[in-house]
Amino acid sequence: MKKIRIGQIGIGHNHGTERMRTLRKLSDYFEVVGVAEDDPRWRQERGGHDAYAGLPMMSSEELLNIPGLEAVMVETDGKDLLPTALRCAERGLHLSMDKPGGEDLAGFRKLCDLCTEKKLAFQMAYIYRTNPAVRFCLDAVKNGWLGDLFEIHAVMSRDDSGNAAYRKWLAQFKGGAMYIFAGYLIDLVLLMLGKPDRVTPFLKQTRSDGLIDNGLVVLEYPKASATVRVSVAEIEGYKFRRLIICGTLGTAELCPIEYQDYYHTPLQVRLTLKQPQGQYAAGTHQVDCGPLGGRYEPQLIDFAKIVRGEMVNPFSAEHEFLLHKTLLQACGFETGIKNH
Repeated sequence: MKKIRIGQIGIGHNHGTERMRTLRKLSDYFEVVGVAEDDPRWRQERGGHDAYAGLPMMSSEELLNIPGLEAVMVETDGKDLLPTALRCAERGLHLSMDKPGGEDLAGFRKLCDLCTEKKLAFQMAYIYRTNPAVRFCLDAVKNGWLGDLFEIHAVMSRDDSGNAAYRKWLAQFKGGAMYIFAGYLIDLVLLMLGKPDRVTPFLKQTRSDGLIDNGLVVLEYPKASATVRVSVAEIEGYKFRRLIICGTLGTAELCPIEYQDYYHTPLQVRLTLKQPQGQYAAGTHQVDCGPLGGRYEPQLIDFAKIVRGEMVNPFSAEHEFLLHKTLLQACGFETGIKNH
């Protein structure tokens, strides 16, 4: 099968180097033609990273003009993700875009529409989508094992209390930490419960440096509610990232959602059932879902298959738009407005 000619635009995103390292490992799927970065600051700070060793570093315009370029991985600094993705879509290039999708909802709508009109693969890099333990939970819901859902509780936190530079960077976004991290979890809620009737954020600050570093958003449904919490002030918060799903027939609990040693440590789901489901008897089980393995490999392989027409994108442009709209509401945009 012909390899997909792909380049990376931007090296300012915190996931950019590891995504490129992964991309280069997937040499059966991709031919990496180069890396583009227009900002001298990022070229100086990250251009020498070994993930980019041996690849030509160029301007974004030079990359976009490479003959036969089919796809791009958009990894710019946060404020530039959306305009860069729009520029690529306008040129008819398939997109694997890091998150979040920008604070301009109309601009993100335009991006979704462009990708649909031009029949472009459009992938947002929300990594929990391919987490095996998360997938187990989503499948349990889909298969009806948990019955009718009435409660979802999701948390994604970390501790950046001593990192003044990062806190300053986060503070440029209206929702602060909520903007950067909540999308991973809102994505899962929408996959299980669909469009919420109302989205109500509670955005707090633990310090006086202008950063919203502690947030809660409540998503309301006719017979259910979901809470998503995000903080960058929780001591060793990475260990306590969790997903709890409660239904009339059972509960699934995952904590932590992933381990920092994700290649080797098995993920465990605590599954409690009222009645037998599948191979599981009534009662509580510790389900070993195996280690996460590569954080980015499964998603980028899916991207290649979507570009080649070997699979349908499991996350439609409409889902991506609803996710991004809900994320912006969680950050204080459209606060209190019904999600119709």
